[in-house]
Order: sequence, then C-alpha cells, then structure tokens
Amino acid sequence: MDIKDINKVYFLGIGGIGMSALARYFRFHGKEVSGYDKTETPLTKQLVSEGIPVHYDDNLELAPKDAQLVVYTPAVPKGHTEFMYYQQNNYPLLKRSEVLGAITRSSFNICVAGTHGKTTITTMVAHILRHSEYGCNAFLGGIAVNYNSNYWSNERDTCVVEADEYDRSFLRLTPDVAVISAMDPDHLDIYGTTAAMEEAFVEFAGKIKPGGLLISKYGLPRGNDLKAPNQLTYHLQNTQADIYASNIQMNHGTYVFDVQVKDWKLTNVVLNMGGLHNIENVIAAIAIAHHLGIADEKIKAAVEAFRGVRRRFEYILKSSTPLRQLAEEVGKGPIVFVDDYAHHPEELRALITGAKGLFGNMKCTVLFQPHLFTRTRDLAAEFAEVLDMADEVVLLPIYPARELPIAGVTSNTILDKMKNDHKQVLNKEQLLQWVKDKAATITGEGWLLITAGAGDIDTLVQPIKQIIETI
Repeated sequence: MDIKDINKVYFLGIGGIGMSALARYFRFHGKEVSGYDKTETPLTKQLVSEGIPVHYDDNLELAPKDAQLVVYTPAVPKGHTEFMYYQQNNYPLLKRSEVLGAITRSSFNICVAGTHGKTTITTMVAHILRHSEYGCNAFLGGIAVNYNSNYWSNERDTCVVEADEYDRSFLRLTPDVAVISAMDPDHLDIYGTTAAMEEAFVEFAGKIKPGGLLISKYGLPRGNDLKAPNQLTYHLQNTQADIYASNIQMNHGTYVFDVQVKDWKLTNVVLNMGGLHNIENVIAAIAIAHHLGIADEKIKAAVEAFRGVRRRFEYILKSSTPLRQLAEEVGKGPIVFVDDYAHHPEELRALITGAKGLFGNMKCTVLFQPHLFTRTRDLAAEFAEVLDMADEVVLLPIYPARELPIAGVTSNTILDKMKNDHKQVLNKEQLLQWVKDKAATITGEGWLLITAGAGDIDTLVQPIKQIIETI
C-alpha cells in the first residue's frame, strides 16, 4: 500500500495523542479524514475545529463505508463493533505504528525512545529545528505549548518522531538519529519480563541506518549491548558521559547552564522549564541540533524560547513576583501549582525531586492518579517509595484505560505500602472539596501542589486552578 494514493482515512481512537498527530498529517496532505473516540476531549474538539469530523458512539451508521484505510490504536477493545466490521470486511486495517513506519520509510528520521523523557526530548528537538528554521515534520506524543499542536509539516524531508515502546511499536521505525532516554521496567503486560522489554530497546538500536547516530542515557542497564554505527552517551552532570551539563544555576524556575559535547561547548544556555531532569532532556536535544549543523546562537535562542510540553512540568500557577514578597503582600502563603503526565515511579521521582529542588521551602502535596491495574500491581512498592518523598499524598482511583479491573488491585494497593502518614484516597468530587478546604489554610512559606498521572486527572486541572484563584 502506498500512503500517497489513499484519499479517505478513518481513525478508530482518533483522540489519542499519537493518533491525532497522524490524523493531522493526512489532513495537511489534503486527505479526507474522520474518526471515532469513546469520549470528547479538548483535543478531539480541536480536531473538529480543524475540519476532522469525530463521533463518540460505537455505531456502524456513523462509520464510513468508503474508507480506503482504517487506522486503529491497540487501546480499541477487540469487541468494538466498528473495528469488527472493518476487520470482517477486509478493509485495509493498520496500527498507528505501521502507518507511521510507512510515512517515514524514505525520510531522514530522528526517533526518540525511552520509558520516560521521550515526549519532552522529541518536542525539544522538533522545536529547535522549527525555531532555527532548519525545518522538520514533527510527530509528537504531547502538545507543544509554543505551537499548541502535536504535529507540523515542513518541506524538508526530516521527521522527528516519538518512538513508542508500547506494543513494540518503535520497531517499525528506521532511525538516522535515535535517542534512548530510559529502559526502566514498564508495559510488563505486553513484554512479560523486564529482560524482554530491555531486549526490545536493543533491537530498536539495531534499526539505526548505516552511518546513523545513537544518543543514549549514560548507565542504561543494557547500555553495552546497544550497537550503532556512531554512539554518544548523555547524563545530567556525570563527566564520564559524552554529553553533560555544567555550571547549573537556578533562578525561580529558570535554569542557566553550559553544555559539553565531547570537543564542543555551548555556554550560558537558558531553559525556562522546571526540573533538573529537563536540563538532561534538553542537552540530548542540543547535541542532535549540533550534529545537524545548526549554529550555536540559533540553538540557544530556540532553547530559551521553548515554553514546554503540555502536562510535562507545566506551571498552572506560578507568580513572577518572588514568592516571599508575594506572601508578605497578600498576607498568606503563595501557591505554586504544577501539572505533569508522570505515571511511572521514575517519572514521579524526577518530577518530585525537580519540584522540591526549585521550591523546597514549600510544603509539597502530590495528587496522583494511578494508570492501569497491571502497572499498579507490578510497581506498587516503587510507587509507594517515591510518593513518600512528598509531604502529603492524595490518590485518585486507578484509571483503567484499556484494562479490565484486577481483583484486589486498587489505589489502596499503593497507599498501604506507603510510610507517609499524610495519605488518603479520594474520588474526584471529594478531591475538589479537599483542595478548596486546604487552599484556604495556606500560610507561611506556601504550598507546592502537583497533579500527576496519565489518565483523566487533567480534567481536574482547570477546576483546581479556579478554586485556588478564588480563595
């Protein structure tokens, strides 16, 4: 099948972040695009506003019978009526990863993989290429705040792609430049064992084209087994790595630092994004930009202009006034509110560590929604250990996504393993009332509030913000 010959494409699960990027790709190239998703979201509303019809009922009457290609996400249940219809009637039915592999088969590809960090690094790379006018086609796993989109196109035949390890999707890609940011245990419902998951990353590295470059996190568990024509390692500050940051200075959520890449150095880089882990993410992106020959000053200007990725250490509330001064002026403690997609223990560790590093004098409360019954079951002890780093924790019930409940696995599975005495499980309505009561009592050094999770906790962000602003 030649993607270029297809004129009508239908998406089952169009509201997914990766699926919506593909839908935008086809729409940009003049194809007729429509889709189904189970619930309406801000993203699906935006797709509709861009001319892509979306419906929310599993209804054959609404499914186009003249679709030339049906793209589906593994999250679509096997008993889905529309999916079964297309399958039984021999429509061209492809996974998102298969379509992405076909689109990028003949392009120069920068593919970013890792159990965490990949969305931010991918977006950083794509932003630097766009801002510097180098140009690229971007397929992102998050919404770039600068452009309010997860897809853009350019005449340059270079693709920046988030390489998703779920369902082994990234093995359909052929990178010219690849990044592996982390190989921590995850998706064990797919891989079965940590060893099998790590082996998939080794196989991904083996997909790099002749003459290509691999940039991997220094100290990965199978780092010595990653084979590529050219290799560099990166780390926040470990000078044993080929790429690292130095002279890091913090100023109210902004970082200034230098980047060392073997025999090249970039000084006084400014990053307006919280979390030391984001310095580590951006130095990998900077190394790629340097590898492509982008001028130093253009790289620095692009990094300073980067406004982040929605739900990746995203400041929902953060005053530009120094916090101590603000507290004195209004007579109560200031509140910093951060929202993040973190849904794996190591992502939570980076999030909490980064936030407390910036606002360590403030009481830290984490509102966390566990994602998937299997992940909660497999990593409950790790979640409990990391969440104990916060001063206070509120858990929401597990967000099931594609899974059915597992007997005995609930948010209390994590709660019961925590040593922190300030912990509880609340539903959404209880949580909003709790925030209202809590925000009214903040005094002194203030409150660092963090919402985290990959489910639908993001629907509570604006209600929480409104509650805080009206106190």
